[in-house]
Amino acid sequence: MKLLIASDIHGAADWCARLMVAIEAEQPDRVVLLGDLLYHGPRNDLPADYAPKRVIDMLNSIADQVIAVRGNCEAEVDQMVLDFPCMADYDVLWDPDAGRELFLTHGHVWGPGIHNSVDRWPTLPADAALVYGHTHKKVNGSSDAHPGITVFNPGSVGIPKDDSHSYGIYIDGAFEHRMLSQPGA
Repeated sequence: MKLLIASDIHGAADWCARLMVAIEAEQPDRVVLLGDLLYHGPRNDLPADYAPKRVIDMLNSIADQVIAVRGNCEAEVDQMVLDFPCMADYDVLWDPDAGRELFLTHGHVWGPGIHNSVDRWPTLPADAALVYGHTHKKVNGSSDAHPGITVFNPGSVGIPKDDSHSYGIYIDGAFEHRMLSQPGA
């Protein structure tokens, strides 16, 4: 199973276009979107490339590949314009090859308590992964409080708070980060 995992696009159309190039190059089985897709939110500056209608068109073009969860900036109107479900607080995927459960969430309802994610854990089996966004900062590690559980945050596509626009890849039971290049580069 190969997943491309992205979060926190926040309507940044040029960065979303770079993500679309990455999706084409990576050829994942599914694209996991961890919320905050269209709106920049009241705590973030407006991205220079803010164009949510362009982001809608790009994401709808891959709707049949998308698994999405709701971020703290999603609203009913987002679901009205997106061609894939995006209003669930979490989703659970099973990787039969790795024998691993992936708990997918944004990080504001369920999360590992890293950076500004909420510290509220679901019940997870051994060797599971808690995959979240929300903080705009990359994480790939284990939890001292929850031994055997991997925590993974792909960072942010549109408004990174660690100075690098990024997404994640899950393949062969492992997570890794990938950087997006500057638009026009």
